[in-house]
Amino acid sequence: MGGMTGVHTEPESDASIVARSHAEPEAFAAVFDRYATDVHRYAARRLGDEAADDIMAETFTTAFRLRDRFDPGRGDVRPWLFGIATHLVSGHRRAEGRRFRALSRLPAPAETDEPLADRVAARATADGMRRELATALARLSPALRDVLLLVAWADLAYEEVAQALDVPVGTVRSRLHRARARLRKELGAGGGTVAAGMDNAPVATGRKEHGHG
Repeated sequence: MGGMTGVHTEPESDASIVARSHAEPEAFAAVFDRYATDVHRYAARRLGDEAADDIMAETFTTAFRLRDRFDPGRGDVRPWLFGIATHLVSGHRRAEGRRFRALSRLPAPAETDEPLADRVAARATADGMRRELATALARLSPALRDVLLLVAWADLAYEEVAQALDVPVGTVRSRLHRARARLRKELGAGGGTVAAGMDNAPVATGRKEHGHG
């Protein structure tokens, strides 16, 4: 059969959408459609669902207002959005600490639950965290916790975390190393497996670095 061949159209890049939104503000809605779920999930893990609604909304409101500051050379807008979200989370440090401490007091999970070793740190939501992990996260400094959770829960590569927090990549590596070491110390015998889950996070997708810690 003769006829039309399929035409594959590449999706519009984030940088192109943001640039277009300067003249067509409604175009920015495509950024929300792409990343709202990811930002909400990250905020919910750190602060709970109710606060996450506000964090997500404010993240995109702020991004829209400051869209002229986005560097199109970065291409992907995701690290920028997570940087905004993390800054907003920082305004709720006490609430986050209380949340993790409350989770640390929950009853121990039933034996039928998945084992602590099953990469819980990288995959479970905060509500599903084991008590030991919640306690360890509550005791981390905000700077260490931000880097650790941007890697493990936002699935950002080291360079992307550096962009999100506006710090050098070397600082990201140093803080991540210290955070993982603290987890191992806090969690004792089980710390190695949980921290290993955090160690594996940077290679969870093809975007991540391999072989660096």
